[in-house]
Amino acid sequence: MIPQYNVRVSETAVCRERLLQYCHGDGLDIGYGGDPIRPESICVDLPSPYRHAGNLPQHLRGDGRKLHWFNDDIFDYVYSSHLLEDFAETRDILVEWLRVLKVGGNLVLFLPDEPAYKEFCKMTGQRGNQHHVYANFGFEFLKDIVATIPNTEIVHHSDTVNLYCFEVVIRKNART
Repeated sequence: MIPQYNVRVSETAVCRERLLQYCHGDGLDIGYGGDPIRPESICVDLPSPYRHAGNLPQHLRGDGRKLHWFNDDIFDYVYSSHLLEDFAETRDILVEWLRVLKVGGNLVLFLPDEPAYKEFCKMTGQRGNQHHVYANFGFEFLKDIVATIPNTEIVHHSDTVNLYCFEVVIRKNART
């Protein structure tokens, strides 16, 4: 059974039912905005979170690029929704997030497909997100980066979820 939260609809709420199966054990939710993938996740967000979509507590403050609080190989999963696309150093961040995963752990991501997102914004008259770094950010962009990181494999992905998003689960197969 999926826990119920007292929240406005968050990005995580949209994908929780599908992605929860990859988030078991001890986990970290980076950029959680008040609505973590699991209520027991350790939650990291900005000192003043970008968005408040829930009311569960924040545990650590930071932008998520460096997980200096944690040793290597300690989490069963790391989850993040709509954050990675805001940083230019995509590969370095993926390597850092994989660093804290145990072998066999899952990096679970729910992200916007930037071309589809721009089209959605155009159709609905919304302004795009100025924090998105790459015009071609999407599954193929991410897949090409993951291919350069040793000891990883994509074990799940789904294109175009919720109009302009995609999801991907990257498993750590050995120490990176």
